[in-house]
Amino acid sequence: MQDRVCEYINTLARFCGQRDIERLDRAALIEAFGIGRVDVMVLFGGSILAGGDLLARAIRGGLARTTVIVGGEGHTTESLRLRVHGEYPQIETADLPEAEVFQRYLRHVHGCEADFLETASTNCGNNITNLLALLHAHSVPCESILLCQDATMQRRMDAGMRKYAPKGLRIVNYAAYAATVCRAGGELVYEEDIHGMWDMPRYIRLLMGEIPRLTDDTGGYGPNGKGYIAHVDVPEDVVSAFEALKVVYGDRVREANPMYASAADPAHDNG
Repeated sequence: MQDRVCEYINTLARFCGQRDIERLDRAALIEAFGIGRVDVMVLFGGSILAGGDLLARAIRGGLARTTVIVGGEGHTTESLRLRVHGEYPQIETADLPEAEVFQRYLRHVHGCEADFLETASTNCGNNITNLLALLHAHSVPCESILLCQDATMQRRMDAGMRKYAPKGLRIVNYAAYAATVCRAGGELVYEEDIHGMWDMPRYIRLLMGEIPRLTDDTGGYGPNGKGYIAHVDVPEDVVSAFEALKVVYGDRVREANPMYASAADPAHDNG
């Protein structure tokens, strides 16, 4: 069993970290979708700093006509604040919403900024509904949208957008990173350095917490459960990997935090 732990973690990671294009550039967009740029690119504040680096690359490459950062305060916010301020002490992050933390990071590190910030959302559900309301309020044309979220939550973000998106909206997913876990000296480690990456126990906990949420049954977030997201098909190999990992990491399945439920609907997706 221990010999296959890396394989199981990486199976969950590949499934959760949805990427619909090979690379984050215009050539890959043309190849996969027949478009040279998207109308809107969105970075969600649950991401690690690698997501901010991707957004900066997209801005420099003209990948989107409009860019947005979405995020108020949720279960990953304090980690983001501490990470940014720890790496760049000149950036004050205390009490800031995720979107503003990333905006300050972009300005300080990359010399660019997003066009719009959404700072009130607290969970994946109102990340999407608040984003769509912002685009509507500012009359932003949006027939295609690129979503960039932390790789552990990308599949769920896509399912949330599919639930609420206007008919005909073309959705492109590109998770903020693609991590591969291996063993070195008996310890689980990442094969490559990823900017701002979670410590290993938290990464495993985040990944494992997604599978019950994505499973469309009475306990999940899909139409047959809480109704927060559109239906997701969870492949058998992902289910098997999750069940195997529960034998080792059963206590690391992340529970939803009611602190981050939507104010208008306390039962709504709380992360």
